[in-house]
Amino acid sequence: MDQSITPIDPIAFQLGPLQVHWYGVIIGLGIALGLYLAISESKRLGLHPDTFVDLLVWAIPIAILSARAYYVAFEWDYYSQNPGDIIKVWNGGIAIHGALIGSVITALVFAKIKGISFWKLTDIAAPSIILGQAIGRWGNFMNQEAHGGEVTRSFLENLHLPRFIIDQMYINGTYYHPTFLYESLWNIAGFILLLILRRKANLRRGELFLSYVIWYSIGRFFVEGMRTDSLMLTEFLRIAQVISLVLIVVAAALIIFRRKSGLARHAYNDKSNEEVNM
Repeated sequence: MDQSITPIDPIAFQLGPLQVHWYGVIIGLGIALGLYLAISESKRLGLHPDTFVDLLVWAIPIAILSARAYYVAFEWDYYSQNPGDIIKVWNGGIAIHGALIGSVITALVFAKIKGISFWKLTDIAAPSIILGQAIGRWGNFMNQEAHGGEVTRSFLENLHLPRFIIDQMYINGTYYHPTFLYESLWNIAGFILLLILRRKANLRRGELFLSYVIWYSIGRFFVEGMRTDSLMLTEFLRIAQVISLVLIVVAAALIIFRRKSGLARHAYNDKSNEEVNM
């Protein structure tokens, strides 16, 4: 191993016995920026600015629990032998698809209780979600996880990456594909696209969120194929790739179905809060 390369300490700082990991700090930053964007757009579209604060009170813990439960379920061979590691989310091991499942269910219940359009909520949240995902991948970077297969240092240098990224991709004597970076950049592009679509395109309610699902799933499908730590459904099928394909088809079908059936009568910029139908 090259002794001149020292990996970044995954612990940001320590308060007495409490260790604060970069992973948690970065995830928190993504949540904070996403909330700010959602509140700003809520005001423009006629929702009370506290709506997303109230939603996140429930959505954040449920998303973390569902993301961890999803990951643990597909890695049960390990966690059944090491149950004490189940709670160690600061070491990584939370699945975005699990978080999305928990968040969508929470939003459905919240919208029903509050009498707010579910699709309006998810449309407003879509840019925040993908921005949070783009930022959150840097938590994986700090933990030296979610990387791809082996590469050479010259390969990484030819990508014109900053040295701190190249050095952090040096793990146990080997350089790896920075797949965290590929997905982060894809998500940043998706964030920009969603901002353009919501102002320039003639979208119906629900279509911005469904566009997010399609964009994210396309990128995740290809990046997942490069990773070495995928959750596997079978020996050859990666769970994230299967789910991504399903989500692309379902989201596209929903856009078409809701348009043709008349369920998507409200435009994205409509300030009313009622729901036509799911």
